[in-house]
Amino acid sequence: MGNKLTAKKVFEEIKSYFFIFLGLALFTFGWSAFLTPYEVSGGGVAGAASILYFATKFPIGITTFVLNAILIAIAWKVLGTKFCVNSLICTVVMSGFFALFQPMFPQPIVDDMFMSVIIGSALAACGIGMTINWGGNTGGIDIIALMIGKYRNISYGRVSLFANIVIVGSSYFVLHDVQKLVYSFVVLIVSIIVSDLVIDGYRQTYQFMVFSQKSHEIAQNINTKLHRGATFLKGYGSYNQQESDVLLIVAHRTDKGDITRIIKEIDPTAFITISKTASVFGKNFDNIKI
Repeated sequence: MGNKLTAKKVFEEIKSYFFIFLGLALFTFGWSAFLTPYEVSGGGVAGAASILYFATKFPIGITTFVLNAILIAIAWKVLGTKFCVNSLICTVVMSGFFALFQPMFPQPIVDDMFMSVIIGSALAACGIGMTINWGGNTGGIDIIALMIGKYRNISYGRVSLFANIVIVGSSYFVLHDVQKLVYSFVVLIVSIIVSDLVIDGYRQTYQFMVFSQKSHEIAQNINTKLHRGATFLKGYGSYNQQESDVLLIVAHRTDKGDITRIIKEIDPTAFITISKTASVFGKNFDNIKI
């Protein structure tokens, strides 16, 4: 039994790293084939490395590796060995893909600059989303934001956004081209939107809170028709001074419409709140990839 569990764990690790590496390949391909030939930058260490490349023609892969290696060395004690080893592996692979792809695309493969920017940033963002979903990361701004958050009451999102704006804005001082600066901000915006969709969109889940006198009947129908579980919470109404069973349901986005219809059919007067959940881990949902 122990050997089977070990074999399964090894297989899961191999599968995770396969998709992490695939995501990194997609990320670097998007940059190398669509963005770099037009001298368009973006956020993160890759953006900083590309700006240096535009100024000096120094390879992006080497700059990416050096910058990330410095950040990982600084963060080793602060963020822990596991995070830093994972970051280092991803950095080595990403730098290798940059070294492979960049010489292959000295000219853009799409003639229209705007379409090239959209396609390149979307591909890169999909790659980042895939990498993060399978437990990888690209270091860089993530390391800086996490280190600052460790010692200062500053949110990760604020640090990351500010750093990326500074990186993208600095491209103007190298290229002196307003159009390319605008396109670089387009890359940043598209990357944020698409990566969020990839990371959260396909696994979006919803939390229902149902206040109804027929909550048990609603739960029974959800159990039998959708094969979904539900939980009863004890509630007490401050207005009517009565106890009630509040129904809590967590479900995938594909079940959202069916659950809403079941509630409406059984009790059209039910009070319902529906909210998106950031993450749900456990049986029939995601596994924790840490």
